[in-house]
Amino acid sequence: MQLTLVRHGEASPAVNGNDMQRPLTARGHQQAEQTGDFLKDVIQPEVFIVSPLLRAQETLEHIKAHFQGIPVLICDKIKPDDNAKDAIEWLSKLPYESIAVVCHMNVVAHIAEQLTHESFNPFALAEARIYDQAVIANGLSMQNNRFTPTI
Repeated sequence: MQLTLVRHGEASPAVNGNDMQRPLTARGHQQAEQTGDFLKDVIQPEVFIVSPLLRAQETLEHIKAHFQGIPVLICDKIKPDDNAKDAIEWLSKLPYESIAVVCHMNVVAHIAEQLTHESFNPFALAEARIYDQAVIANGLSMQNNRFTPTI
């Protein structure tokens, strides 16, 4: 089974404290586009999982442009302050062999940390990491590829 974890691209600052609706900056769109260009040749997702926050959804749009007809599920357990254990439990119940997730720091790095049992390693903006595992569970994943935009 393959799991791809992606952090969103650079986002604008919150307006009036509203973190939910922060759009990507022009640079963030370029970062997401680079990530999508990389992923189109290395993954074949059966489903996209995305945070309900705008910057993650905008990042996914650039990636999804390379994958026609792939369903998207919005997950309320992968927001910036969510618990990675809850996210892993939710992801582990999905009936797919290839899943791509677009969400946020810190949750994305904590998911990776728990799945691999490696030290906490922050994701760069729009960074993608690809993992292989028999099932999604603590300590069973191995990172096999990674991409960080150059913009």
